[in-house]
Order: sequence, then structure tokens, then C-alpha cells
Amino acid sequence: MARADSLGAAPDTGDAPDATAQVLVRAATRALEAVGGYAAGIYLRSPTTGLLLLAVFTGLPLQLFRPWWRMQVNRPYPVAEAYRSGQAVLLPDAESAMSRFPQLMAGLPFTFASLYEPVTAGTERFGVLVVLREATPGIPVGTADRERLRRAAEQLAADLTALAAAGGRVLWEGDPMGVPAPPPEAGAEGARRAADRLAQAVLSLDREGRIGYVNTAAEALLGIDGPHLRGRLLWEALPWLGHPAYEDHFRAGFMSGEPVHFPARRGRHAPGQWLSVDLYPAADGVTLTLGTSVKPAYAPASRTRHDPDAGAHTHVRADTHVRADTDTDMDMDADGDVDVDGYADLDVSADEASALYRPVALAIALTEAVTARQVSAVVTEELLPAFGGRQLAIYLLDERHLYLAWETGFPQGFLNRFDGVSLDVRLPGVETLTTGRPMFFESMQHLATAYPGIPLDADVGARAFLPLIASGRPVGSCILGFDSPRGFSPEERTVLTALAGLIAQALARARRYDSEVALARGLQSALLPHRLPVREHVDTVGRYLPGTQGMEVGGDWYDVVETGAGLLALVIGDVQGHGVAAAATMGQLRSAVRAFALSGSTPEQVVSGTNQLLIDLDPGQFASCCYMLLDPASGSVMAARAGHPQPLLRHPDGRTEVLDLAGGVVLGIDPEASYPVTELRLTTGSILALYTDGLVEKPGLDIDVGVERLRTVLEAARPSPLTETADRLINEAGNTADRPDDIALLLASRTGGDP
Repeated sequence: MARADSLGAAPDTGDAPDATAQVLVRAATRALEAVGGYAAGIYLRSPTTGLLLLAVFTGLPLQLFRPWWRMQVNRPYPVAEAYRSGQAVLLPDAESAMSRFPQLMAGLPFTFASLYEPVTAGTERFGVLVVLREATPGIPVGTADRERLRRAAEQLAADLTALAAAGGRVLWEGDPMGVPAPPPEAGAEGARRAADRLAQAVLSLDREGRIGYVNTAAEALLGIDGPHLRGRLLWEALPWLGHPAYEDHFRAGFMSGEPVHFPARRGRHAPGQWLSVDLYPAADGVTLTLGTSVKPAYAPASRTRHDPDAGAHTHVRADTHVRADTDTDMDMDADGDVDVDGYADLDVSADEASALYRPVALAIALTEAVTARQVSAVVTEELLPAFGGRQLAIYLLDERHLYLAWETGFPQGFLNRFDGVSLDVRLPGVETLTTGRPMFFESMQHLATAYPGIPLDADVGARAFLPLIASGRPVGSCILGFDSPRGFSPEERTVLTALAGLIAQALARARRYDSEVALARGLQSALLPHRLPVREHVDTVGRYLPGTQGMEVGGDWYDVVETGAGLLALVIGDVQGHGVAAAATMGQLRSAVRAFALSGSTPEQVVSGTNQLLIDLDPGQFASCCYMLLDPASGSVMAARAGHPQPLLRHPDGRTEVLDLAGGVVLGIDPEASYPVTELRLTTGSILALYTDGLVEKPGLDIDVGVERLRTVLEAARPSPLTETADRLINEAGNTADRPDDIALLLASRTGGDP
């Protein structure tokens, strides 16, 4: 749909469907006003499964947020979390954002608040509504703002539902659409005269980066008349300020509300001139000042291949030799510009300080990636944007052959010819692994010269081949592709080589998990109940949520068993550990409990028998369990507990209590353990909640705090439908991006029978 191809280019909204555009623009504006924000955006589902796209954005320069235009729903970002959970994510300050979403703050380390509200209608999930506003350190988002944002999302969901019913498109494709701001105001006459008396260059920008007022000193310094500047985006009018090296500074100014100061080098019209740039943001705009007096400590040291405007002056001399390894011969002309053979006007990388957050985000994300596919996706989303790459291929080593594991950006089918190549073949992707040396080709001509006859997917571009070696063991190789010729500075080569080591470690770890994950998930899917029995007078709902660390598969389980006596057995349990062993033990215990229940055993007999079975099957393994036998007609309950968290009971009047069931030690410890039975009654309209400790435990917090939080959420929840109550409990009480344990939840509500 809308498109923005560079920092200074305004998005093209011409091909956005009018009805969809009107709905989204209206919703973003409404949300912005509702909670007092300075920017708002809407992410929508795309035709690609698991991918959200930023559809509309208003209030800030759209181009500064290009790294976040695309969002995978499985990533640890608040947008993805809100979409997955169906619950709002409210981050009032930087501290709360850092504690929950460190990757977000690695890319946007500024002081701001952000609110994320899912846009849903029933089971339909359209996307997420986002609002940015000033931070309120230590003060959570108020109830009134929460409600206003929720209503805005509900209205948007209703509009999109109606749009879809009328045949309109509610999936987004392409780049986001920017909402045009009103024309910038030039300011009052008195303010203009006052600013014109200043010797310092002053420009006024609106919240989207368009130039309003320009004082006389600015016109003189820039050599451009005010009318040619006013109404234009800053980066269109002054392209040298649009270099990626300065993006982080502008993000900081526009988002944090605090002054930002940095040096910038002017383009080819004023070679070598450094200016001091100062940003003074406020709610209604940003004042930008330019100064020619830059102290040596303020201006960065000259670096021949990392100058922000080097791309405008780097040219070629045919007598200069460039090697495809970590050392490149370079010459310098009289102006201090680098000469590299073979091509002119190549663009080089941004200052590493401005792109630092991408490698940091990559390192953080790699620690969370478990499977080889997750590692490859992280590299695609974090590494490529950091260095301006467009193509990526990852090959994994198996039995002295390299097999294609991941690719993006290459022509379809092009890489198939290299899939399964032997380590004896002379190819750069092979030799970088066998020699252990990264290889950098600054143009496709250099690659063709080094490897005559090698098939090329493009005539123009650059390539980097990185060995993936973990702890001295070869894992595979990584290929980075660039659409244009480019140099690789020593700093870039060092960073890329180090990141290749991190990627290799992550892939080696992921490959060990992949086979076990497949087996454990198969076990888990087969062993957890696919549907619960339907009985008169009782509704039951179960939920299972895997952990976000490690195997993502554990030994938590729940079950509902119809016994031969017309009673209903409610069971929940938690086997120690994760992975295949825990899933297998869980299956054995679930089968045992079902067998005992169907035989008409009492609760004490069921739990005692299961305890003895676990000791016989796997000495040293243990599990917790809660078993409750319910009579749907009368509501009478007999319960036995083995080291499991106490259930919750919500009474018909909403009062919710933590039950005090007698119990014994966890299963698998003591063959002589006894498990006393507690009797209680479930009245019509009551809700019984059984859960595993993953729902109430958080590192560093007492479990009683988590139980009380869960009790409060259940008390505040609507009693019906029971499915919504279950979703609210598992999402609100167990909602965290760093959840080491599984969560199982079983709710039972008595809907009729004897009073």
C-alpha cells in the first residue's frame, strides 16, 4: 500500500483503499486524542501468516521507525505480545518497558510511554492499536485512559468488521501510510522578528519533521531561501541530515521530549564542515538550531571509511587492489577521501554508534531463539537492517555437505543449485567455513573475478560470506547480500565476524533442541485432552500455555474424567522439569489417574495409587497433583491434594477465596504418604479454578503474591462465558515475555442442579 523508500521521502498513499484508509486514519486520530498521546499507529495482520505490518502512523516522522514497520507475532515486543495475548500492554515509562521488553528499549533507549491495545472482535484478531505519549515515571496508566483506549480499539474493530462484511480488505500489504499533518505554522510576527535577530540558525519543525519557520541566520548558513524550505520534510530539504548516522539522535529528540545535541557533517557543497545540531522538542513541535562552532571534543575524529558523507565522495581508481578477505588495500586522495577500484559513488555504512542497537538487539534475541528457524528469523530481522542488507542465506553443515536452511531476498530457486554442496567444491560459502575466514566482496565484479564461472543472482551489489563456527566446531556459513556496491570498514568486519560467532552458537544450540522439540510436542499434543466432556449442570474449560524459555514443552496437565458412578473427576498436575522426559512422565501419570478414576477409586486412593506408580516408574522424579471428585447434580466435592497450589473458589456473589484443602507431600517422594480428603460444596453459579504454579510464580516474588493476584483477577472477571474468564486468567495473571514455566488452568462452573 503506502510506500516510503528513504528517510527523506514521504509515503505514497495513492494505492491505499479509500474505505480502509478512512477507517484507520479516523481510529488513529481518535486514539491519539483519547489518551493525550503525541503519536499513534495501527498494526494489521498481513497475508503472511504470523506477520503484522504497520498500516498507519501519525504524529512522528514515519521514516524514523522503518525498523518496526514489520513485526513477527512471536517476537518479544509489546505489539506482538498484545496481539498474541489479546490483552493490553501498558508501559508508562522506560523502566517498565526495559523490565518486560528489553529488545524494544535496545532499539529505542529513550524516555517515553507506550500503550498497546489489541483490536479484536470475538475470535477475530485484526491487529494492535499503538499510542506513544510522554512518560509518567512510577505512575501506572490510569483506569480512565485504559478504558478510553479500549473503547477506541473496540470502535476500530467494529469498523473493520463492517468493512470486511462489505467486502473490504482488512489485511495490510506493503508499507505504512502516513497521516498528513496540517501545514506547519510559521509563527507570530513578533516571534519571527525576535528569532531573526539571533546569529544562530533556527528552524521550527512540526511533529512529523516538516519545516515551518526558518530564521535569517539559517537561510544564510544553508544558502537556501526560507520559501524553498518551509513545508518540506527536514531530510528532503537538507539531505545530509538524513544520513543513517543521525537517525538515533532524531528518534531521541522526537520521542523523549528532552534536548539532544550532536555534530553533523554537511554534504558535498560544504566538504569538511561540521555543524553542531541541537534539538529542543515540545508537544507541538521541535526547534532545531545549527552552529558552526564545533569544539574538537564535540566533533568526531575523522575516519576515512566511516564518514557520514563518504558515500557522496568515495570514488574509484583502477590501480587499487581489493582483496576478498578481512584486509582491504585503500588509497586516500588529497581531500582525505578513500579511493577503491572498480566503481564510483558507493555508499558506506553509518556511524557504528547509530547502528549499535541492532547488534545489541540481535545478541539479546539470539539468547531467546530456540529453534534453527527462530535463529534464522532473528538474523533476518536484526542483522540485515543493521548493515543495510537485502539478501540472507544460512547453510548448515551435515555429513560434510552444506544444506540450505534459510533464505530471503534471493531470486526464487536461485540457491537450489548450491543446496547440499560438498566441502570439496570451490565456492565462497564453502571456503569461508573450511578456512574459518570471513570473505568480503565489495562488488559483484570482485566476486566473479575471484570465482570465475560462479553463477550470480545480480550484476550489481556486494556480498559478505561469514563462517559459522561454534567453540571450534563448524556449523555452517552465512551469506549477506547488498543491492549496491559498498565498502566494509574494519569496524564492520569485526562486528560481523563477532556476530557470526553468536549466530553459530545459537544455531548449534538450536539444532540440539529441534529433534527433541518435535518429539516432545508430538507427545504433548497426543497426551493433553483435545476436548472436555460435556455434562449437564457443569461447564468445564481448560487452557495450556507453554513456557517462553527452553523447550517450550513441559509436564503440566489437566483432565476431566467421567466416572462410571456419574461423577466428574477434575484433575490438574505438574511434573518436574521440561522436555521429552517430563512430557512422557506426564502422559503416564495422566493415564494412571484416568484408570484409577474410571475404576471407582476414592480421591485418596487415586492420589496414593498414582504416588506409588511414580515411585516405581521413575525414582527421583516427582510431581504435584490436585484431584477433585464432583457430583454435578448436588455440587458436593471431595478433594485430595499432593503438594499442589491451593485452588480458588469464586462464589455466586463474586467473593473469591483461596481454598484450604488438606494435603500430603508431592508424588514420588514417600511411598507411605497419606492424602486426606477435604469435602466442600459447589453452589450454582460458583467457579472452581485449578492451576499450576507457572500461573502464579515469578522469579524474585513470593508465590503468595501471585496467588493473591490471580484471586483478584478471578474476582473481577465476569462469571460467564467461562471461556472468556479462562482467557482473562491465563493472559492477565500469567502474561510475561520471560516465562520459564508452563501454565495449565482448569475451570469448572456449576450451572444447575440441586440448590
